[in-house]
Amino acid sequence: MAYTSNVMFVRHRLLAKLVELWKNDELVEKIDYLPIEFSPRRSKTLGRCCPHKERAVWKYKSFPLLGFDMTDEKDEIDPLSKYAREALDRKAPEKENIMCVIDEACTSCVEINYEVSNLCRGCVARSCYVNCPKDSITFQKNGQAQINHDTCISCGICHKSCPYHAIVYIPVPCEEACPVNAISKDEHGIEHIDESKCIYCGKCLNACPFGAIFEISQTFDVLQSIRRGEETIAIIAPSILGQFKTGIEQVYGAFKQIGFTDVIEVAQGAMGTISNEGEELLEKMEEGQSFMTTSCCPSYIELVNKHIPEMKPYVSHTGSPMYYAARVAREKYPNGKIVFVGPCIGKRAELRRDEEVDMILTFEEVGAIFQGLGIEIEQAPQYQMAFKSVREAHAFAYNGGVMGAVKSYLGPRVTGVSGIEVADLNKANIKMLRSYAKAGKAPGNFIEVMSCPGGCISGPSAYNDIMAGRRQLNKELTKIQETYATMHG
Repeated sequence: MAYTSNVMFVRHRLLAKLVELWKNDELVEKIDYLPIEFSPRRSKTLGRCCPHKERAVWKYKSFPLLGFDMTDEKDEIDPLSKYAREALDRKAPEKENIMCVIDEACTSCVEINYEVSNLCRGCVARSCYVNCPKDSITFQKNGQAQINHDTCISCGICHKSCPYHAIVYIPVPCEEACPVNAISKDEHGIEHIDESKCIYCGKCLNACPFGAIFEISQTFDVLQSIRRGEETIAIIAPSILGQFKTGIEQVYGAFKQIGFTDVIEVAQGAMGTISNEGEELLEKMEEGQSFMTTSCCPSYIELVNKHIPEMKPYVSHTGSPMYYAARVAREKYPNGKIVFVGPCIGKRAELRRDEEVDMILTFEEVGAIFQGLGIEIEQAPQYQMAFKSVREAHAFAYNGGVMGAVKSYLGPRVTGVSGIEVADLNKANIKMLRSYAKAGKAPGNFIEVMSCPGGCISGPSAYNDIMAGRRQLNKELTKIQETYATMHG
């Protein structure tokens, strides 16, 4: 795995260790010792006061990995083993929320967004003091200003009024990363995610320098389903081709070693998305609709539903690749547990709308499962797909992949289709999409929208980094011979 920050390493290390304990039937018996094992009494901690604080952080970071959040703690003296036992005993995931903030880890973050630097000259004008609406500016003996953080409301007026630019803006990384202002501090100074606004793009997840933001994991729900002997089927997103440094047949073989009953490619479902979306696009064009957007990115669907409702008439009614793949799996396994595997947090929201999908695993979680179970992917036996999906369906992992696939499917009927790619739901792109919706027109008639820059290959819960992932994906795509071009033949 290419760790781009220590936060990712910590998350991976902790989950892998929990999975290892589960494999050895020691999760309940030994989980209480984990925080001590990771932070021994005389260990040096960076960024926190002492090993005891670090142990508390390890404890509470285990909560979401077990499928809980901070609200589940009713008594602080309850040990981790209590929650581990509950996680193993439940028959299905129970949490309604998708994201959570670990307050013990969040407490070291910036409390106020503005601070006076030593560039302050102690000037006579004192514009910062005169303009502060809360009288939060006081002065030291040398005349330099200082901000009272107990009364400051981070309005930024002092920052704008200082003639020396001596008052600096300090961003809160998770708030800065969120494109829809869904995360802010509560009355205790702890970040809170408002899921009525959240689009589950996952930008906050890896933006937090303290690793305080987590998805509510379903890892142990999946593993327990396998252990109980239930038919458990993995439907795996196309971007799996770029996650692990070995051939895809061995990756699928490693999934079989985890214990999955079967593996089905979501690329097979993507072929349903391609054909339905292509035909729908032609229908919309014939009806005179000015443009149509894709519908396969769940974070984009959340954005439209929560923030740009005027875009709804322009969104394709076609189901996502997960939607169609889940129905392929359900037809084959009527009583099975269907588990979508991908790089995306937003799929946890799509699961709420799809009765055929039971659980979600991310590529990051799968990487930790492989390590925890001691599975060497390079040594896994190859597992061949019975159904061969076209190359374009696997290319959904890229930005431009959906558009390219639809155009390839349409073949000679593609005349008149002009495309626009929106591959990053940042504030600027959201503003642009909102303007298209309000105006009812756009520079192109087919708009592909993906939440992540570069597409799903760079999802927030991917296992590989984007550059290495693209190289691996390209390598695997060249091996796929079936294309729409050969089908048009």
